[in-house]
Amino acid sequence: MNPNPESVQKIALVTGGAVGIGGATSERLAADGSHVIVADIDIDKAQTTAHRIREAGGAAEALRIDVGSPDSVREAFEQVERKHGRCDILVNSAGIAKTFPFLEFPLDNWLATLNVNLTGTLLCSQHAGRLMARHGWGRIINIASVAGLRAVGKGRTAYGTSKAAVIGLTRQMAAELAELNITANAICPGPVDTPMTEVLHSAEFRRQYAAAIPAGRYGTTSEIAATAVFLASDAAAYINGVALPVDGGFFASGARGV
Repeated sequence: MNPNPESVQKIALVTGGAVGIGGATSERLAADGSHVIVADIDIDKAQTTAHRIREAGGAAEALRIDVGSPDSVREAFEQVERKHGRCDILVNSAGIAKTFPFLEFPLDNWLATLNVNLTGTLLCSQHAGRLMARHGWGRIINIASVAGLRAVGKGRTAYGTSKAAVIGLTRQMAAELAELNITANAICPGPVDTPMTEVLHSAEFRRQYAAAIPAGRYGTTSEIAATAVFLASDAAAYINGVALPVDGGFFASGARGV
């Protein structure tokens, strides 16, 4: 059996797929030839993105999903199974973040962040992985963060911890799913201009962050999306269990200046 027949259009599901990194990834995957399911808790924005993809000549549909709700995740993937019978590519891009000082970090936000960023990734990957296993081919790409590789500023107790855990989860998935011809990799973006960072990053924080990056700037959503499309491709078949910084050199760099 050819595990990935070229005659079959890949079905790609992107959580948090309406805006930001998820939105750019939805558009790039569609441009690459996949039928994209723009899955998001905000169905109106998901429909807008799916419509934009179709207007550009791609194939896309919108699907409401709340990755923080096991029932919502199950129902969403049941719809995918009924309609398409497969899910070849999963991009776990949905995530939340708030900042609080460590000593005052509220438990409710800790639990909510871990639930969405980590448990949501687990559940979506399990459901998608079962569909991938049927056809002997699959790609799972988790959007982690450089904040999961090193501490980034203050206040990111839950966010950074959740992304570090996503990296660990990615490695476990890679080890267990490889025999099914399913790869799992994590992208660790540095700072990227998104609706989330517009809220979280003050002007002073942006200045300091950019100064710590050898490239001297924030990344773009399209740069992260291009990495996701590569990891979803046949060319990346032997890349598995990687946590790839896409950060302009931030993770590699130590002290800056002369």
